[in-house]
Amino acid sequence: MGMFDYFRSSYDLGEKFTNVVCQTKDIEDGIGGTMTDYWLDPSGQLWCPDYRGTNTYEVIEKDDPRYDPNKLFLNFEWIPTGQHGKFTPLYITKYIEVYPESWKGEWEQWPRLKLHFRNGQLQDFEDVTHEREGKYSWRITPQTGTTPEQ
Repeated sequence: MGMFDYFRSSYDLGEKFTNVVCQTKDIEDGIGGTMTDYWLDPSGQLWCPDYRGTNTYEVIEKDDPRYDPNKLFLNFEWIPTGQHGKFTPLYITKYIEVYPESWKGEWEQWPRLKLHFRNGQLQDFEDVTHEREGKYSWRITPQTGTTPEQ
């Protein structure tokens, strides 16, 4: 089963996907997900969190009363720096599939959306909910709006 990432969109992807917590396993190659939060802004730019500089650590030495001999590699303590994480643009070029975190209905009808990014900018997206049945719903391009397919 594996882990997944969270995906939220302020870009209008339709009521089932806009301002709704979604999941994906497609953003991080080879991993399948690390429970990271990604955000698509209203202009179609993809963002990811950056926590660099928010913590440092202190190694707990053997003569320290906090030292635990049962922890061979974990004798350290995280120290917050007072800095906060921030979102930075994620410049990926690929297709990802997202689906709402919660769905009340048959799994075959669980809404799924395929998004196409180029250098982190949304190029187009399509509803692939009924792809398993060989049916095609619709495709959207930010430049032209809805375009019928087949």
